[in-house]
Amino acid sequence: MAEILVGTRKKYRVKQKIGSGSFGDIYEGESVATKEKVAIKLENKNTRYPQLLYEYQVYRAIEPAQGFPVVHWCGSAGRCNVMVMELLGSSLESLYVKCGRRFSMKTVLMLAIQLIDRIEHQHKNHFLHRDIKPDNFLMGRGPNRHTVYVIDMGLSKRFEHPTSLEHIAYRNNKKFTGTPRYASINTHHGVGEPMLRDGPNKKLTCVLQNNQGEMIWNH
Repeated sequence: MAEILVGTRKKYRVKQKIGSGSFGDIYEGESVATKEKVAIKLENKNTRYPQLLYEYQVYRAIEPAQGFPVVHWCGSAGRCNVMVMELLGSSLESLYVKCGRRFSMKTVLMLAIQLIDRIEHQHKNHFLHRDIKPDNFLMGRGPNRHTVYVIDMGLSKRFEHPTSLEHIAYRNNKKFTGTPRYASINTHHGVGEPMLRDGPNKKLTCVLQNNQGEMIWNH
């Protein structure tokens, strides 16, 4: 069982793998001192497009709020970049599949309220997520089990200056960013730079799928 040492006082132990993505693997871990369960995200330093250290910077730039996981530490250990954060529960995607690929209207509306709050808070902090999808929304654990959390900030981008509020320059023909199935219409049409309206479009896509069982354009 591998151990990740952080500084002189903190020490985390890597346990079983609980997930993976295009930018790294996620493990359940624990604090050796307190036995507190945590999530440990590992990314190979030699990956072509490293994202983890940038993702940590995004978390730090966003004011703490309900539905945003606590990040305990980020740095490097051996050949990996490492981020230790709050351990969360199941994703909306896995719960959606477990429920027969359909949520009740009540569940969809309750989730939608929280999704809007999460993305609105990120927008107030001058960032767009750019990869909104059910896999990137997780339920909390224990007393926070009814709270929806937003994760995977590695593709997030500032869309305006934090003090002047000047919007980033408009550019076209940029490389596609995000997940095609849940991307906004603008992104599919080649509008390269992120805009505020793209976030709500993606949320609507998720809500429509969760209520109807499939994407409306699959008919």
